[in-house]
Amino acid sequence: MKKFKIVLLVLFSICGGILIGGYLFSQSQPRSFLALNRCQNCLTHEDLLGLVASVGIRKFPGLMPFAVFETDKTIVVKHPFSSERIHYVIIPKKDIKNIGEISEADADYLADAFFVGRWIIERENLSKYRLYTNGPGYQDVTYLHFHLVAE
Repeated sequence: MKKFKIVLLVLFSICGGILIGGYLFSQSQPRSFLALNRCQNCLTHEDLLGLVASVGIRKFPGLMPFAVFETDKTIVVKHPFSSERIHYVIIPKKDIKNIGEISEADADYLADAFFVGRWIIERENLSKYRLYTNGPGYQDVTYLHFHLVAE
């Protein structure tokens, strides 16, 4: 009887993990699977960070460290390790890998991100700044985000 309870607990834990994982990753863009041996399309370090960011930003935005502003479509984080005087990271709350993969369905999220950027520019009274994003070969995290930088 004790073995039956243990087996039942293990099966329940596995099913619970599948359900929780399905919920957390339900709106994430597909990324290649993590493989251990000679993989050609493996999940890279940047892809893994993007996947974790996708889940964290969409499901738990209130837990984002260094968050300074949030709308229903965008979250702004003060960059913790920047050498610039002002460095904000503006992140749409939709899983978009990079600007080369945007679609018409992403327009509201991108517009909101730029309006939030404008709000920060006005709030900080910036006149000399850069707003940019990186492409796939230059991203540290495979998740579309914009940097607002001023000296």
